Amino acid sequence: MTEKLAIQTRGLEKIYRSGFFRIPYTGLENLDLDVRPGESFGFIGPNGAGKTTTIKILMGLQSATAGTATILGQDHRDPESRRKVGFLPERPYFYQYLTATEFLKFYGSLFDLGGATLTRRIGELLERVGLDRFADVKLGSFSKGMLQRAGVAQALINDPELVVMDEPMSGLDPMGRALIRDLILEERAAGRTVFFSSHILADVEVICDRIAIVVKGKLRGCGTIDELVGHGVRHVDIRYAGGLLEGTEGTVQHTESDRVLLRVDHDHVDTVVDVLRAAGRSIRSVEPVKMHLEDLFLDEVERAEKVDSKRMGVLA
Repeated sequence: MTEKLAIQTRGLEKIYRSGFFRIPYTGLENLDLDVRPGESFGFIGPNGAGKTTTIKILMGLQSATAGTATILGQDHRDPESRRKVGFLPERPYFYQYLTATEFLKFYGSLFDLGGATLTRRIGELLERVGLDRFADVKLGSFSKGMLQRAGVAQALINDPELVVMDEPMSGLDPMGRALIRDLILEERAAGRTVFFSSHILADVEVICDRIAIVVKGKLRGCGTIDELVGHGVRHVDIRYAGGLLEGTEGTVQHTESDRVLLRVDHDHVDTVVDVLRAAGRSIRSVEPVKMHLEDLFLDEVERAEKVDSKRMGVLA
């Protein structure tokens, strides 16, 4: 028997209509996505790419224009599909007159939790997100980062099989980001699925088993970091001494006194090194620089912009 996917979408689309004339524009186009059980899955893209739209559709906060989606094997339109889901929205609302403990009790009650089990669960979660000292402090006096930690605790209150978080690192300082990174890794280690969007690509690169890149409503790539980025060399940095040599292939990145950092394409390294040596320059290092997730991300955004520009040119 095939194991049910944590999240699956097929042909998922969302068309919005704007203004007096109800002009349509596409928020999400033909999204096919498979999120496997027990993996940490990063959903990345620029602002307006369709990340929050996708999450809102999955969580029943918006309806799709077309396509299908399942959560833990159930149709996402069925409220029961979300009973084993923990959710942190991009802009969560907090009842400021409640304490952190009361806030979590309220959300626990929505899952029919109570008694000693809920009390124990609240204590564990507040400790995990670093808010145990503020258990009886009203949320109205919390900083933005503290509220975000409380929101993460809320997303885990029902001991979910699937955790969905929209920008969980938002508003957090480096210590808070590290804490949430560790928490996501702990959830994955416990066999839970974590699906989250983020703009902080360094965190995504560290903690995700797989990622999906969405730009302008379209899926641009999905897979592991190695599958998407590969092990290829993006460029080579050559450091040399003896002063800047004009007319050399490559781009000067930095000069200091007689030292120069020159960035060249991989194919031109041998030629550039020969030219520098012939000119009496002293080669200090030749360092291949591999592509990172940020490079791929920016390339995909730029490619999408070019496609749009060409299309608008044709329409004009």
